[in-house]
Amino acid sequence: MPSTEPQQRTVVVIGAGPSGAIAAALLKRKGHDVLVLERQRFPRFSIGESLLSHCLDFVEEAGMLDAVLAAGFQVKHGAAFAWGERYSEFDFRDKFTDGKGSTFQVQRARFDQLLAEQATLQGVEIRYEEEVIQADFDGPCPRLQARRADGSEYSLECAFVLDASGYGRVLPRLLDLEAASNFPVRRAVFTHIEDRIDAADFDREKILISIHPYERGIWYWLIPFSDGRTSIGVVAEEHHFHDHLNDLDTCLRGLVKQAPNLNRLLANAVWDTPARTLGGYSANVKRLAGPGYALLGNAAEFLDPVFSSGVTIAMRSASMAANLLDRQLNGEAVNWEHDFSRALKAGVDTFRAYVQGWYDHSFQDVIFHENSSNDVRRMICSILAGYAWDARNPFVAEPQRRLRVIAELCASA
Repeated sequence: MPSTEPQQRTVVVIGAGPSGAIAAALLKRKGHDVLVLERQRFPRFSIGESLLSHCLDFVEEAGMLDAVLAAGFQVKHGAAFAWGERYSEFDFRDKFTDGKGSTFQVQRARFDQLLAEQATLQGVEIRYEEEVIQADFDGPCPRLQARRADGSEYSLECAFVLDASGYGRVLPRLLDLEAASNFPVRRAVFTHIEDRIDAADFDREKILISIHPYERGIWYWLIPFSDGRTSIGVVAEEHHFHDHLNDLDTCLRGLVKQAPNLNRLLANAVWDTPARTLGGYSANVKRLAGPGYALLGNAAEFLDPVFSSGVTIAMRSASMAANLLDRQLNGEAVNWEHDFSRALKAGVDTFRAYVQGWYDHSFQDVIFHENSSNDVRRMICSILAGYAWDARNPFVAEPQRRLRVIAELCASA
């Protein structure tokens, strides 16, 4: 039976992943009482393993950078793209926007646990294996109903709720905030392998994104880790998988063999981990914030894994929400629609334009254009590094128009 008297907290964060850990740490560093409720027990598997440079700005802001630097994750300096015999790469150290030029490729089980532990060391309380099952924002303050692993329940009252539940999308489900994505339904099939890559031309300090030789809507990620292992996955529209999902390992290995460059790189690989799948991941919401709550990262919107933007958007939203909430808790009036929802959406829409350009092939043509301008490449590189909110960058200020123009120039050439 749930206890009758609700527990009183200032801020409740739903989810202890990257956005939840960073938001909670930032608020705790500003002197606020924070409780994190996490449905799972860490460490736990997650994809989204190739970080963008902008991520480390928020890791540093939350006082966690030294711990991440010391963890031994694979250094990442950029992104490489392959399509048949074509190859193109972007080095995040050579970009238009000032900011970090390097980042990491991480096993998310270790990385997420590290961030959560760092938040705990800063005084944040995290309750694992507890989930929010009801949410009421109609009263004088938010009220949540939580369930423990043993099935017992209790109530919480607080001043504000930050939903960092990722694909769990707790408040969107409970408050009927879900909205349809305008992207086609796509699916990812993926695993971790012992890669045994010995090719001299392979750069472990970049994510490798490969395009299927004949079906340009099918693409692969290859994310090397520091321990000789690699995350390998394939993404395609749902219909490409047909009945192959009853044997994910055969499905994934069969599709990888269709990409000559991957078949060569992974010739000696040991496929020692069962494949997993995730489908219909693109999501949207009716609004990003309301009275008493805000949605962070994937709990609000997820575009597509192709440019690894998910964790960056999650961390950016965590930083923005934590700083706005600090002002609100200190008595300032905060316009969440203007200062959070619209401000966050500006960068998300930049990523959206390039995701759309990837799948209509116009951005693929730009990436592989042989005589592209160095200045243009540096501006695009800033976006690929995560700096999608830098309005000084013309390709951020007008993402759709600029991309369309440069794609037309590449096509005419």
